[in-house]
Amino acid sequence: MSLKNVNTVLATACALFVLYLGLSFILAPEASTHGVGLPTWPAGNGDGFLIMKGTRELSMGLVIGILLVTGHRRALGWVLLMEAVAPFGDMINVLAHHGSIAAAFGIHGLTSALIAVTGLLTLRETSKVHQAPALAPAAQPS
Repeated sequence: MSLKNVNTVLATACALFVLYLGLSFILAPEASTHGVGLPTWPAGNGDGFLIMKGTRELSMGLVIGILLVTGHRRALGWVLLMEAVAPFGDMINVLAHHGSIAAAFGIHGLTSALIAVTGLLTLRETSKVHQAPALAPAAQPS
C-alpha cells in the first residue's frame, strides 16, 4: 500500500471521527460529555457550551473532508497539523482542571498525536511531489 493510500485512509478516519464527535455534541450534548475526563461539570444549563464544542468539531471534520475530496493534499497536511492543536488543548484543559490523567493522555493526547502524525505523513508525501525534478524543456528547432 502506498504512502498516499495510507494517508488517505488515516485522514478519512480523522474526518469521520471528528464529524461524529461534532454531531454527537450538537445532537446529544449531555450524553457526549461523560468520557472527556473533566471531574465536574458547571452547574446549570451548559448545553450551549457543549454545542459550541460540537460546532467546532463539525467544522474541523468538514474542512478535512473537503480537502480530501478536492485533492488539495498539501493543504490537507497543514490543516491536519493545525487541527491537532484542538485535542492537545483539550488535554491541557483536562489536566489543568484536575481531571482524569488517563482520559487526558489516552483520549485527547493520543488523538492529537494521531492527527499530527497523519498531517506530517501527508506533508512528507506531498514534499516528494514538490521535490521531483522538473522535466527538461524540449529542444527548439533553430
